[in-house]
Amino acid sequence: MNIENSVVLITGSNRGIGLEFAKAALARGAQKVYAAARNPESIPLNGVEKIKLDVTNQEDIAALAQNYPDINVVINNAGIGIPDSVLSDDVIASATAHFDTNVFGLLRVVKAVEPALKQNAGAAVLNVLSLGSWVSNDVLATYSASKSAAWSITNTQRIALKPYGVQVSGLHMGFVDTDLTAGIEDEKSSPADIVKIALDELEAGTEEIIADEMTKMIKASLSTSTPAYLAVN
Repeated sequence: MNIENSVVLITGSNRGIGLEFAKAALARGAQKVYAAARNPESIPLNGVEKIKLDVTNQEDIAALAQNYPDINVVINNAGIGIPDSVLSDDVIASATAHFDTNVFGLLRVVKAVEPALKQNAGAAVLNVLSLGSWVSNDVLATYSASKSAAWSITNTQRIALKPYGVQVSGLHMGFVDTDLTAGIEDEKSSPADIVKIALDELEAGTEEIIADEMTKMIKASLSTSTPAYLAVN
């Protein structure tokens, strides 16, 4: 598929990776970019069509299904990451919030635009996942659980949509230098670098996109006798 001349929806596009995806889609010649956020006025970018979309709000999802039949590329970027422990008193509330946005939000968006994806040529879905799909720790416990679930959903969306000619890809990476990781002291990739890799690989037809070296190492370890998820402290 090609971003050029496509009609692209990007969720969570008011900052961080989502904003970089919107900039890059414009630069690659997208016919139209729907930049979506809970508050569309918070999107600091010209040249896009700003739309209100909270992926946990059923009214917003219904409006998406009704009003945007021309979409043929979806970048599911909206997500939350709240530090927590599986032993926290509020772990259930935290898990509920993570799954509502990071898993159910992804499901809602794809289901809403399913008819458009099936009828519009060159259709593709890119779900923004994480190395947390494969490893976790007791600081980002339910965030990682939600990304594991989102990875599984991505794989089943691929199976379900492939007969209709819709490409489904998952993007995995480690920490990226955004507001979401501002309090984390660790190596971080730049949003622009991650987005370039993601779109290059999406256009090449790659179904599982591994965007940095750390994530490549973790993925490679999964088939060994010492997988990375057993080594995390």
